[in-house]
Amino acid sequence: MRGAAVTGSPGTPPEGYRPCVGVMLVDGRGRVFTGERLDRPGAWQMPQGGMEPGETPEAAARRELEEETGIRSVSCLAVAGDWKTYDLPDELVGRLWGGRYVGQAQIWTLFRFTGTETEIDLATEEPEFGDWKWSPLPALVREIVPFKREVYAAVVREFAPLIG
Repeated sequence: MRGAAVTGSPGTPPEGYRPCVGVMLVDGRGRVFTGERLDRPGAWQMPQGGMEPGETPEAAARRELEEETGIRSVSCLAVAGDWKTYDLPDELVGRLWGGRYVGQAQIWTLFRFTGTETEIDLATEEPEFGDWKWSPLPALVREIVPFKREVYAAVVREFAPLIG
């Protein structure tokens, strides 16, 4: 299955991929929240993380967003209808998640930020981001690490008509 880009029903992730959610958070101007990873300076991404057993994609996305950014003030605009997968680079396959997965399968959510920027707090219990910014939608895909770009392009195609 390595190399697959976008497939699968939301019920069961493709075999060999870690089930996960991704969050596209947009502000009132249609810009997208991205964070710079602490462990990889220069690597920007949208919030994402694993799903707990029995957790819905929306509930997991809200939890991950709060855990990574402190953000709670959001309204859900959409939940993607399929799994989007990416493969880890070869040098990371055996090092992450005990070597059990070749990559991640994600269900993406689109949230509108309804709070103020004072709510954003990256100094969480287990910080993942060292900095953050609002990225214009047209620049989003090229700002992301190469191995995630195909998924991000698919997320942009799916959600762009809903952003306005």
